[in-house]
Amino acid sequence: MDVSALLDSVEGIANDAGEAIMAVYARDFSIEEKEDKSPLTEADKAAHEVIVAGLKALPEAIPVLSEENTEGFDGADAAGRYWLVDPLDGTKEFIKRNGEFTVNIALIERGKPLLGVVVAPALEVSYLAAEGVGAFKVEKGGERRPIRVAGKPAEGAAWRVVGSRSHPSPDLAEWLEKLGRHDMVPMGSSLKLCLVAEGAADVYPRLGPTCLWDTGAAQAVVEQAGGRVETLEGDALSYATPTQHLNPHFVVWG
Repeated sequence: MDVSALLDSVEGIANDAGEAIMAVYARDFSIEEKEDKSPLTEADKAAHEVIVAGLKALPEAIPVLSEENTEGFDGADAAGRYWLVDPLDGTKEFIKRNGEFTVNIALIERGKPLLGVVVAPALEVSYLAAEGVGAFKVEKGGERRPIRVAGKPAEGAAWRVVGSRSHPSPDLAEWLEKLGRHDMVPMGSSLKLCLVAEGAADVYPRLGPTCLWDTGAAQAVVEQAGGRVETLEGDALSYATPTQHLNPHFVVWG
Protein backbone atom coordinates (compact mmCIF):
# COMPACT_ATOMS: atom_id res chain seq x y z
CA MET A 1 0.00 0.00 0.00
CA ASP A 2 1.36 3.44 -1.01
CA VAL A 3 0.49 5.36 2.15
CA SER A 4 1.46 8.74 0.69
CA ALA A 5 -0.84 8.31 -2.33
CA LEU A 6 -3.60 7.03 -0.04
CA LEU A 7 -3.26 10.13 2.12
CA ASP A 8 -3.71 12.30 -0.99
CA SER A 9 -6.87 10.38 -1.92
CA VAL A 10 -8.38 10.60 1.56
CA GLU A 11 -7.62 14.32 1.75
CA GLY A 12 -9.63 14.75 -1.45
CA ILE A 13 -12.53 12.71 -0.10
CA ALA A 14 -12.59 14.73 3.14
CA ASN A 15 -12.54 18.00 1.20
CA ASP A 16 -15.47 16.79 -0.92
CA ALA A 17 -17.37 15.98 2.27
CA GLY A 18 -16.51 19.44 3.58
CA GLU A 19 -18.05 21.00 0.47
CA ALA A 20 -21.24 18.98 1.01
CA ILE A 21 -21.37 20.20 4.62
CA MET A 22 -20.87 23.83 3.63
CA ALA A 23 -23.69 23.62 1.08
CA VAL A 24 -26.04 22.81 3.98
CA TYR A 25 -24.33 25.33 6.31
CA ALA A 26 -25.14 28.13 3.87
CA ARG A 27 -28.91 27.68 4.24
CA ASP A 28 -31.55 26.72 6.77
CA PHE A 29 -31.37 23.03 7.69
CA SER A 30 -33.36 20.47 9.63
CA ILE A 31 -32.18 19.01 12.94
CA GLU A 32 -33.14 15.56 14.23
CA GLU A 33 -32.39 13.85 17.54
CA LYS A 34 -30.67 10.45 17.66
CA GLU A 35 -31.43 7.78 20.26
CA ASP A 36 -28.62 9.07 22.49
CA LYS A 37 -30.21 12.57 22.34
CA SER A 38 -27.32 13.96 20.25
CA PRO A 39 -28.27 16.14 17.26
CA LEU A 40 -28.22 14.99 13.63
CA THR A 41 -28.43 17.30 10.61
CA GLU A 42 -28.72 16.98 6.85
CA ALA A 43 -25.02 17.81 6.70
CA ASP A 44 -24.05 14.74 8.77
CA LYS A 45 -25.93 12.52 6.32
CA ALA A 46 -24.61 14.24 3.19
CA ALA A 47 -21.00 14.03 4.36
CA HIS A 48 -21.42 10.36 5.30
CA GLU A 49 -22.65 9.50 1.81
CA VAL A 50 -19.77 11.36 0.13
CA ILE A 51 -17.14 9.71 2.33
CA VAL A 52 -18.44 6.15 2.05
CA ALA A 53 -18.74 6.44 -1.73
CA GLY A 54 -15.22 7.86 -1.93
CA LEU A 55 -13.66 5.18 0.26
CA LYS A 56 -15.45 2.39 -1.61
CA ALA A 57 -14.06 3.75 -4.89
CA LEU A 58 -10.45 3.35 -3.70
CA PRO A 59 -8.44 0.46 -5.27
CA GLU A 60 -8.34 -1.57 -2.04
CA ALA A 61 -11.57 -2.54 -0.28
CA ILE A 62 -11.36 -1.86 3.46
CA PRO A 63 -14.39 -1.98 5.83
CA VAL A 64 -15.86 1.35 6.96
CA LEU A 65 -17.03 2.19 10.48
CA SER A 66 -18.92 5.50 10.34
CA GLU A 67 -20.76 7.18 13.18
CA GLU A 68 -23.76 7.43 10.88
CA ASN A 69 -23.88 3.70 10.07
CA THR A 70 -22.42 1.63 12.89
CA GLU A 71 -24.76 -1.27 12.05
CA GLY A 72 -23.23 -1.61 8.58
CA PHE A 73 -19.77 -2.42 9.97
CA ASP A 74 -18.90 -6.12 10.17
CA GLY A 75 -15.43 -5.77 11.66
CA ALA A 76 -11.87 -5.15 10.53
CA ASP A 77 -10.39 -7.03 7.56
CA ALA A 78 -7.89 -9.91 7.80
CA ALA A 79 -5.03 -7.40 8.20
CA GLY A 80 -6.80 -5.69 11.12
CA ARG A 81 -7.67 -2.62 9.06
CA TYR A 82 -10.78 -0.48 8.87
CA TRP A 83 -11.74 3.08 8.03
CA LEU A 84 -12.97 5.07 11.03
CA VAL A 85 -15.17 8.01 10.04
CA ASP A 86 -16.96 10.89 11.71
CA PRO A 87 -18.64 12.68 8.80
CA LEU A 88 -19.36 15.76 10.91
CA ASP A 89 -17.62 16.03 14.27
CA GLY A 90 -18.95 18.91 16.32
CA THR A 91 -22.57 18.93 15.19
CA LYS A 92 -23.40 21.24 18.12
CA GLU A 93 -20.76 23.68 16.86
CA PHE A 94 -22.24 23.37 13.35
CA ILE A 95 -25.69 24.23 14.69
CA LYS A 96 -24.23 27.21 16.61
CA ARG A 97 -22.49 28.24 13.36
CA ASN A 98 -19.17 28.95 15.07
CA GLY A 99 -17.13 27.09 12.44
CA GLU A 100 -15.48 24.66 14.86
CA PHE A 101 -16.61 21.41 13.25
CA THR A 102 -14.63 18.86 11.27
CA VAL A 103 -14.65 15.91 8.92
CA ASN A 104 -12.62 13.03 10.40
CA ILE A 105 -11.30 10.06 8.42
CA ALA A 106 -8.76 7.62 9.88
CA LEU A 107 -7.27 4.34 8.71
CA ILE A 108 -6.88 1.97 11.63
CA GLU A 109 -4.46 -0.95 11.45
CA ARG A 110 -4.29 -3.45 14.31
CA GLY A 111 -5.74 -0.95 16.76
CA LYS A 112 -3.48 1.98 15.81
CA PRO A 113 -4.30 5.03 13.66
CA LEU A 114 -2.04 4.65 10.62
CA LEU A 115 -3.40 7.64 8.70
CA GLY A 116 -5.68 10.54 9.56
CA VAL A 117 -7.30 13.52 7.85
CA VAL A 118 -9.15 16.28 9.72
CA VAL A 119 -10.82 18.99 7.64
CA ALA A 120 -12.49 22.08 9.15
CA PRO A 121 -14.33 23.39 6.07
CA ALA A 122 -15.74 26.58 7.58
CA LEU A 123 -12.29 27.59 8.87
CA GLU A 124 -10.60 26.50 5.64
CA VAL A 125 -7.96 24.53 7.49
CA SER A 126 -6.95 20.86 7.34
CA TYR A 127 -4.64 18.57 9.28
CA LEU A 128 -3.35 15.34 7.80
CA ALA A 129 -0.84 12.69 8.70
CA ALA A 130 0.32 9.20 7.87
CA GLU A 131 2.90 6.88 9.35
CA GLY A 132 6.19 7.31 7.53
CA VAL A 133 4.97 10.49 5.80
CA GLY A 134 4.62 13.03 8.63
CA ALA A 135 2.03 15.48 9.95
CA PHE A 136 0.91 18.60 8.12
CA LYS A 137 -1.39 21.61 8.25
CA VAL A 138 -3.02 23.14 5.17
CA GLU A 139 -4.59 26.61 5.34
CA LYS A 140 -7.02 28.05 2.77
CA GLY A 141 -6.02 25.65 0.02
CA GLY A 142 -2.31 26.41 0.41
CA GLU A 143 0.68 24.09 0.55
CA ARG A 144 1.16 21.43 3.22
CA ARG A 145 3.21 22.76 6.13
CA PRO A 146 4.90 20.24 8.44
CA ILE A 147 3.79 20.57 12.06
CA ARG A 148 5.34 19.51 15.37
CA VAL A 149 4.21 19.50 18.98
CA ALA A 150 5.64 22.17 21.28
CA GLY A 151 6.88 19.84 24.02
CA LYS A 152 6.65 20.51 27.75
CA PRO A 153 6.47 24.21 28.71
CA ALA A 154 9.60 25.82 30.12
CA GLU A 155 9.93 25.73 33.89
CA GLY A 156 7.67 28.36 35.43
CA ALA A 157 5.65 28.88 32.25
CA ALA A 158 1.91 28.26 32.21
CA TRP A 159 0.54 25.17 30.49
CA ARG A 160 -1.67 25.98 27.50
CA VAL A 161 -4.64 23.68 28.07
CA VAL A 162 -7.18 23.17 25.31
CA GLY A 163 -10.72 22.32 26.38
CA SER A 164 -14.18 21.71 25.00
CA ARG A 165 -16.77 24.42 24.37
CA SER A 166 -19.68 21.97 24.57
CA HIS A 167 -18.66 19.35 27.17
CA PRO A 168 -17.36 20.81 30.45
CA SER A 169 -16.29 18.04 32.81
CA PRO A 170 -16.72 18.19 36.61
CA ASP A 171 -13.48 16.19 37.00
CA LEU A 172 -11.47 18.69 34.99
CA ALA A 173 -10.94 21.25 37.79
CA GLU A 174 -9.25 18.64 40.00
CA TRP A 175 -7.01 17.48 37.15
CA LEU A 176 -6.02 21.05 36.31
CA GLU A 177 -5.20 21.81 39.95
CA LYS A 178 -2.68 18.96 39.91
CA LEU A 179 -1.25 20.20 36.61
CA GLY A 180 -0.42 23.61 38.03
CA ARG A 181 -0.37 27.03 36.44
CA HIS A 182 -2.28 27.05 33.17
CA ASP A 183 -4.23 29.06 30.63
CA MET A 184 -7.36 27.65 28.96
CA VAL A 185 -7.77 27.59 25.19
CA PRO A 186 -11.43 26.78 24.29
CA MET A 187 -12.08 24.85 21.07
CA GLY A 188 -14.69 22.50 19.62
CA SER A 189 -14.52 19.11 17.86
CA SER A 190 -11.33 17.21 16.99
CA LEU A 191 -9.59 20.55 16.46
CA LYS A 192 -8.61 20.32 20.14
CA LEU A 193 -6.18 17.49 19.39
CA CYS A 194 -4.92 19.28 16.29
CA LEU A 195 -4.02 22.39 18.32
CA VAL A 196 -1.70 20.21 20.40
CA ALA A 197 -0.30 18.61 17.24
CA GLU A 198 0.66 21.97 15.73
CA GLY A 199 2.14 23.31 18.96
CA ALA A 200 -0.61 25.90 19.62
CA ALA A 201 -1.50 24.12 22.91
CA ASP A 202 0.47 21.89 25.27
CA VAL A 203 -2.12 19.46 26.60
CA TYR A 204 -5.75 18.41 26.15
CA PRO A 205 -7.31 16.42 29.01
CA ARG A 206 -10.57 14.72 28.08
CA LEU A 207 -12.35 13.48 31.19
CA GLY A 208 -15.76 13.16 29.55
CA PRO A 209 -17.33 10.82 26.98
CA THR A 210 -16.00 10.51 23.43
CA CYS A 211 -16.29 7.84 20.75
CA LEU A 212 -13.67 6.18 18.55
CA TRP A 213 -14.59 8.28 15.52
CA ASP A 214 -14.15 11.51 17.51
CA THR A 215 -10.44 10.89 18.02
CA GLY A 216 -8.98 8.42 15.51
CA ALA A 217 -8.02 10.82 12.70
CA ALA A 218 -6.69 13.55 14.98
CA GLN A 219 -4.75 11.00 17.04
CA ALA A 220 -2.86 10.04 13.88
CA VAL A 221 -1.98 13.71 13.41
CA VAL A 222 -0.85 14.12 17.03
CA GLU A 223 1.31 10.99 16.98
CA GLN A 224 2.98 11.79 13.66
CA ALA A 225 3.67 15.31 15.01
CA GLY A 226 5.54 13.79 17.96
CA GLY A 227 2.79 13.84 20.59
CA ARG A 228 0.95 11.21 22.62
CA VAL A 229 -2.70 10.33 23.20
CA GLU A 230 -2.87 8.29 26.38
CA THR A 231 -5.42 6.88 28.78
CA LEU A 232 -5.19 7.98 32.41
CA GLU A 233 -3.22 4.75 32.99
CA GLY A 234 -0.59 5.85 30.47
CA ASP A 235 -1.48 3.45 27.64
CA ALA A 236 -1.89 4.64 24.06
CA LEU A 237 -5.54 5.16 23.14
CA SER A 238 -6.44 2.02 21.17
CA TYR A 239 -8.95 1.18 18.44
CA ALA A 240 -8.46 -2.58 18.57
CA THR A 241 -12.05 -3.28 19.69
CA PRO A 242 -14.31 -1.31 17.33
CA THR A 243 -17.45 -2.93 18.77
CA GLN A 244 -16.72 -0.85 21.89
CA HIS A 245 -17.48 2.64 20.60
CA LEU A 246 -16.75 4.65 23.74
CA ASN A 247 -13.21 5.79 24.54
CA PRO A 248 -11.84 5.78 28.08
CA HIS A 249 -10.83 9.14 29.52
CA PHE A 250 -7.57 10.29 27.94
CA VAL A 251 -4.96 13.06 27.78
CA VAL A 252 -3.28 14.45 24.67
CA TRP A 253 0.29 15.49 25.45
CA GLY A 254 2.46 17.64 23.21
